[in-house]
Amino acid sequence: MKSTSMICLLASLIAFPLAVTAKDNKAPSELKQQAVSQGYAMRIQLNTASLAQLQALKGIGQAKARAIIEYRDNNDGFKSVDELTKVKGIGPKVLEDNKDLLSL
Repeated sequence: MKSTSMICLLASLIAFPLAVTAKDNKAPSELKQQAVSQGYAMRIQLNTASLAQLQALKGIGQAKARAIIEYRDNNDGFKSVDELTKVKGIGPKVLEDNKDLLSL
């Protein structure tokens, strides 16, 4: 029983963004579920996120996720989160729906 309590204590002391710990082989729905179940604020780093991590965003499917990666590769990364609207197919509504989840 003590070891279970210790594990829970250690787990509660460790806080890190899902974007850093998520494996690329997880489905977008699994990433969202993991973030909620573990109590982490899901933050997606635009300049390093995988295809699966980008697909976890609202309104972003595989094609838009690929477009985001292509844009960042061709433009030396994003300089601001607002620059996401420069990606073809991503407008102000998608940005607004996800802005609180995004970082550089």
